[in-house]
Amino acid sequence: MQIMNNYFRARASMVYMMTNNEVMNQIIAFYKDMNGLLTFMASYPTYGKGTGTKEVSTALRNDGIDPLQSQGSLTLSSDGRFLFAVNAGSNSISSFMVTENGRLIFADVKLSGGAQPNSIGVFGNLLYVSNVGDAANHFASNISGFYIEENGHLLPIPGSNRSLSTINAQPAQVLFTPNGSKIIIPELTTNHLSIFNVNKNGTVTGPMINESNGNMPFGSYFLSSGLLLVTEVGSNALSSYSLSDNGILHVISGSIPTGQKATCWVTASKNERFAYATNTFSGTITIYRISGSGALTVAGHNSSTPAGTPTGLPMNIEVSQDGRYLYTLNGNQGTVSVFNIQDDGSLVRLQVAAWTNFPYFGSQGLAVL
Repeated sequence: MQIMNNYFRARASMVYMMTNNEVMNQIIAFYKDMNGLLTFMASYPTYGKGTGTKEVSTALRNDGIDPLQSQGSLTLSSDGRFLFAVNAGSNSISSFMVTENGRLIFADVKLSGGAQPNSIGVFGNLLYVSNVGDAANHFASNISGFYIEENGHLLPIPGSNRSLSTINAQPAQVLFTPNGSKIIIPELTTNHLSIFNVNKNGTVTGPMINESNGNMPFGSYFLSSGLLLVTEVGSNALSSYSLSDNGILHVISGSIPTGQKATCWVTASKNERFAYATNTFSGTITIYRISGSGALTVAGHNSSTPAGTPTGLPMNIEVSQDGRYLYTLNGNQGTVSVFNIQDDGSLVRLQVAAWTNFPYFGSQGLAVL
């Protein structure tokens, strides 16, 4: 099915972040100029609730930073026409249409099919959300599927709800393979990478359970070649894998350490020669070189915010569509750090953009258009 959005006419250059506010979750929109710099444009309610600084599980230390414990809480469709957000405080997900100037039009809010949704993966007109669950109320960790309709409304897929490897597996992300045939779910509490096959009707079968090479798999990212990158917050490392058609992962580089603290989120340069992982409690970004075979080596580190200023703790991380700029959300500030990506993969900081005059604590989610 071809997704259509009648409001979409041109590709604006935007960066979106999510407040995760416990009273009313909001999306913050920044306009991105030709030099990669950000200017606050507008805020949009999701008509759902975030969790604020309340964390969705006890898998990681409870300090109000990284409250959703996930990558992909704010997700754009691949064509840039729709934006999707989780509302972990009200067990729902929201959808927006993206207009030609980057402004958002609220489209829909639907129950997520579980408790405490924390990540969204999209492929074509198919959307899957991971739910952390809520042991106190007997909600298990699961995933649930939706069709994205032409107007951005979300239609639950009958029979799409699937449990993970255990009832409290703590999913950290929903990630489709590049061809959309499978979904990868890193599980924080089990050290599993659960893989589901996607059926033609949008339901899934599985999981095929793979062991993570390192402790507490968290963020993941696919290169166009099919190479899978997975951070390990327990090991403070990054691993690379190949994936066979039968859902078995094969380690290429196993747990290459950052030497930093709380290695959680990961993305890659557009030329796929470099990977970038955020080390939240060190306030740094680690740069990895990716060889032609998928092997990883550490190339250096950058601080998210300038020396002599309040330390920003980087979380979600994304690269611009043109490959020139890297953006990371500082979750303890609600700010976005902007970097220019050099030819050798190194980073030059350009800006720390803010949407409020005071530090905003509890934000999570970043999407770059």
